Amino acid sequence: MLKYIFTIASAVLVLNTAQAQKEVKTVTNTPAQQLIANTGEDSMNTYGATHSRTVISGYGEIYYQRDFNAGQSTIDVKRAVLFVGHQFTGKIAFFSELEVEDAKVEGGGATGEVGMEQAYLKFSLNPRQYIVAGLFIPRIGIVNENHLPINFNGVERPLVEQMVIPSTWREIGVGFYGQTTALPLTYSVALVNGLNNAGFEHGSGIHGGRQEGQLAGANNLAVTAAIQYFAGNWKFQVSGYYGGTTTLSKTGADSLHIDGGMFGTPLILAEADVQYANKGITFKALGCNINIPDALNINRVYNNNTPTQIYGAYAELGYNVLQMAKKDKWKSKLLNVFARYEQMDLNASIPVNGVNDNNQNQTHVVAGLCYLPIPHFVVKADYRIYQAEANSNLTLGLTGKPQNTYLSIGIGYSF
Repeated sequence: MLKYIFTIASAVLVLNTAQAQKEVKTVTNTPAQQLIANTGEDSMNTYGATHSRTVISGYGEIYYQRDFNAGQSTIDVKRAVLFVGHQFTGKIAFFSELEVEDAKVEGGGATGEVGMEQAYLKFSLNPRQYIVAGLFIPRIGIVNENHLPINFNGVERPLVEQMVIPSTWREIGVGFYGQTTALPLTYSVALVNGLNNAGFEHGSGIHGGRQEGQLAGANNLAVTAAIQYFAGNWKFQVSGYYGGTTTLSKTGADSLHIDGGMFGTPLILAEADVQYANKGITFKALGCNINIPDALNINRVYNNNTPTQIYGAYAELGYNVLQMAKKDKWKSKLLNVFARYEQMDLNASIPVNGVNDNNQNQTHVVAGLCYLPIPHFVVKADYRIYQAEANSNLTLGLTGKPQNTYLSIGIGYSF
């Protein structure tokens, strides 16, 4: 995923500096169509390798955060990731990412995580189409495929793309990617293992249902697909996901009176986003809705307060204040000032056996700046205001109208 590829329509802040150095030539010449058949996770293609070679690269981020309500400050190596890729032939390549979160993992504690973020083979069919197989990231949302710290505004990833779309979301399966010849349009479709509804937890959306390649139940499957369209400085995407959430065998599912099978107890996700970039101005907006029609049965079995509906949306505007710099030494740098508004509800609708929690109906306003002295290193700072809907739920022990503010300062890199 490193040596990052991005198109002219991308709205992330690195667009103005990094793309020109990383762009890869393809069979078409129009900016809208350059490399749009390749995902942002494809670093081997950067070199146009046609023979055996191995590439090592990585990325990471470290940040400080002040929680003003709690009067608590923390500083953390949020993640450090090592990428190893190998090009076997001009048609076959291997990609892997090993991630360490929170610096270290110790027995008996809840700190840190080590995991394979990706491990898959890519089979190039032609310059416009390829197949991936293994542990990979489906094309859902903006950040999921484009999560290098140099590629998004703010110290933290947008919260909607953490809590609603659980980025980074990876599963085991096979995917087909391509682009059309007549239009600046890409498409992808993938078959992956489904989620595990036993892992759903109140207040974290579907995050805990991800299986992430760890002894993943494969009695249930999911289909995901996306279409991207490029028009001048704009990029539009729609993506979807439909999959079963019961990993139990037929006998196990029947004994609990819950639907099993390939698409049993389904989850349906629909997402759309738009990005714009031109003359230092960047804009992006995203909306996502999740439906779990059989949440009542999940709650009956696991008592995890699964909602029937989750939604989230955000809009962000940024500007590179060095865009109009007169001296060349400043034109090659980027200082992006941005503001983002996010709204989400992790229990927008609940079944009759669920418990309403208005704290899950949240708004977040984030404003800050990001400075890239070089394309592969960024210094960030932002201020976030959080507010939730008033709550008077005594069953959950929740009262009042939660509000808080956070100051975050961080650095990020990729190589």
